[in-house]
Amino acid sequence: MRHALALEYDGRAFCGFQSQRDGCGVQDALQRALATVAASPIAVSAAGRTDAGVHAASQIVHFDTDAARPESAWVRGVNASLPPAAAVLWARPVDDTFHARFAATARHYVYLLQNRAERPALLAGRVGWYHRPLDLGAMQRAAARLVGTHDFSAFRAAECQAKSPVKTLVRAQVRHDGTLIRFEFSANAFLHHMVRNLVGALIEIGSGRRDADWIGELIATRDRTRGAATFAPDGLYFCGADYDARFGLPATRRDVLTTT
Repeated sequence: MRHALALEYDGRAFCGFQSQRDGCGVQDALQRALATVAASPIAVSAAGRTDAGVHAASQIVHFDTDAARPESAWVRGVNASLPPAAAVLWARPVDDTFHARFAATARHYVYLLQNRAERPALLAGRVGWYHRPLDLGAMQRAAARLVGTHDFSAFRAAECQAKSPVKTLVRAQVRHDGTLIRFEFSANAFLHHMVRNLVGALIEIGSGRRDADWIGELIATRDRTRGAATFAPDGLYFCGADYDARFGLPATRRDVLTTT
């Protein structure tokens, strides 16, 4: 039987989502915990593979097992075996046609940036940091130009394995609450390091080193070497994915600031 679950985690405790030889990935920890409950090995697939230091408010995962367990076992039982930095939020049986990665119609990320002269302490490791004032309006104007279907090669990591750099960004917004700036992105799919590279470019514009038109010029170059540096992983959160209603899943998106 196939099951889907939602998982939250603090990326600082792991070397990324994907399984690693030394077992330090979120996937490794989750598979070990699931195997404890199922009393047999279990492999999982996820909606998005986050890098080391990147967090998740709602990572969607599916797995197959012949073990008959109540839904509570796949939540509380698995959580009892997971490290403190990860927790299952819900689990549901799903149709065999469901696939956490390939059935997703959209994915959502939020980047949180502390914008003040002093480095963060209470939020260290959970937000990015930029020490000089940023022009919110300039970043908002630039972000609006990102929306649409583009070749995002200029924001793609060299080691990216995606078959195509063409993605459709349906949301790119910048908001602030005091000294905390939120960058919000939604797309059909993302390239490796794409969000962190987008944030780096928007900060270049917000700092005044580039104008808002530069973002369009950068897209047109399709040249990663012309872009800004990849911004730190600390403030990046995978906030969920969208799926067809026929799968009958609970909420698959969670906002990073209002998680309850």
